[in-house]
Amino acid sequence: MDHTRALVFVSVLVACVGCDHASKVAAIALIEPGRVISLASGALRFEVVYNAGAFLGIGAGLPPLLRTFVLGGLVPSGLLVLVAGVLRSATATPFQLAALGLIVGGGFGNWIDRILHDGHVTDFVSLGIGRLRTGIFNFADIAVVGGMLALLIASRGAGNGEREPE
Repeated sequence: MDHTRALVFVSVLVACVGCDHASKVAAIALIEPGRVISLASGALRFEVVYNAGAFLGIGAGLPPLLRTFVLGGLVPSGLLVLVAGVLRSATATPFQLAALGLIVGGGFGNWIDRILHDGHVTDFVSLGIGRLRTGIFNFADIAVVGGMLALLIASRGAGNGEREPE
């Protein structure tokens, strides 16, 4: 991979980890424990929770040792394999590299947070209308989902002869 393409991936990854960490530090500093801050008639809520699981609490009920092995060992190992694959790729477009940077950056952001908070990830945002609400999530979760959606868009465009975004 040429240096310019690697720079796209690494820049997005580093920016993602940095923004995720900064947003979690800000949330912890600005939102009192147990307090919920509601905006836009409750459509946007901020409250700090510490999630032992993965995205939206998946895996939180696993036995602690298994959860640590999976979320603290397998996930970051998988991310490192993905990084190696991306950096060796000669065919990934800049758009795909940016999308992969979001996914890996989000994964590393939550992994770092898990190390800093005794196996837990800091979540602090939820969306909803009335009783219909999302789970509580963070910037890293948004990055992972956004990166996956971008890859899906890229693969759909490539599959029907359309050109994907640059």
